[in-house]
Amino acid sequence: MNHLKNRFAFGGTRIKPLALGIGLSTLLCASAWAQSETADATETSNTHEVFYDFKTVNFPGDTFTQLLGINKDSIIAGYHGSGATGHPNKGFKLTLPDHFRHENFPYSVQTQVIGINDYVDTDGFYIDKDGVTHGFIHIEDGNKFLKVDFPGTTFNQLLGYNNLRQAAGYYADSMNIDHPYIYDYFGGVFLVITIPEAAQGAQATGINNHQSVSGFYIDKKGVNHGFLLAFGKLTTLDFPRSTFTQALGLNDKGEVVGVYTDQSNLTHGFRYKDGHFQSIDDPHGFGTTTVNGVNDEGRIVGFYVDSQGNTDGFVGTPE
Repeated sequence: MNHLKNRFAFGGTRIKPLALGIGLSTLLCASAWAQSETADATETSNTHEVFYDFKTVNFPGDTFTQLLGINKDSIIAGYHGSGATGHPNKGFKLTLPDHFRHENFPYSVQTQVIGINDYVDTDGFYIDKDGVTHGFIHIEDGNKFLKVDFPGTTFNQLLGYNNLRQAAGYYADSMNIDHPYIYDYFGGVFLVITIPEAAQGAQATGINNHQSVSGFYIDKKGVNHGFLLAFGKLTTLDFPRSTFTQALGLNDKGEVVGVYTDQSNLTHGFRYKDGHFQSIDDPHGFGTTTVNGVNDEGRIVGFYVDSQGNTDGFVGTPE
C-alpha cells in the first residue's frame, strides 16, 4: 500500500439504500442510522465458485499500478506511482488491452482515480500543494472537475460512483475518525451514514445503480468488518475465520468484492454473493491480492504484490 491514508488503510462503514433517494434530494447534510444485521455467510461451494482468467496490466514503465474500478464496457479507473517522494500517484483511465489516458485533478500534487460509471465519469481524491486531501468528481462530457469536501472538513475521499452520479466516500474528523457518506452530484447534497458498531470509524466504498452500498467499519476492538447495505437490509460481511474484512466494490447483480486477511496474516481478495464467499488470488500474487472492483459481467479488477515487491494491476475475466 502507499503511504497515503486510503480505504486500504485498513478503516470502515455501512449504509441504507432506500433512504438515499429521500435524503439526497431534500437535505444538505442528512444523517442515516444503519441497523446492523449479520449474514449467515459461508465459504463458497463448488456450485457458487467462479473461475477467472487473470491478466496482469501495468502502467508502462512503472513498478506500481492499482486497478480500482471497472464499468460495463470494461473501462477501468486506477492510478500508478507509489506516492513516495519522487514517485507521486497519477490517475488514469484504461481501455483494454493497454490504452492509458492520464486523469489528474488540475494543479494537484497527487491524484487517485477510483470509481467509474457507465458514462465514463469518475471519482477519487487528490492532494493539493498544501498537503490537503480532497474528494473529486470528473465529468467526462466537457472534461469538468469538481472538488467535493464535506462542509467544515479537511480530509475527504470518494471511492465509488454510479450512473445516478452519486458518489460513496468518507471524511475524517479532527480526531482522525472516518465517517462515511454519499454525495449527490445533481443536488449537491451529502447523506452521512452512522453505524452504531463503528466505534473507530467507517467508510463507504461503493454504490451501485440500485443505491446499494458497500463498505467497512472498525469496531471498538479495532476489528475491520465489511458490509453491504441493500434494499433496506444491512449485512455484515466477515470472511470465515478472518478478523479483517473490507468490502471495496459491488455491481448491480448482487456481487460484492473486497479483501480479507487469513490466520497467517496473508491478504486475499474475495467475492460474495447470495450468502457465499469465495477467496480469490491472482496466480502471481497468492497471499497479496486485493479485489477492488467488479462490473455486471463479473469481470474483476485489483492488484497484487509480485515476487520482486512490485505492485501490479490485474483484470480477472470469468471463464
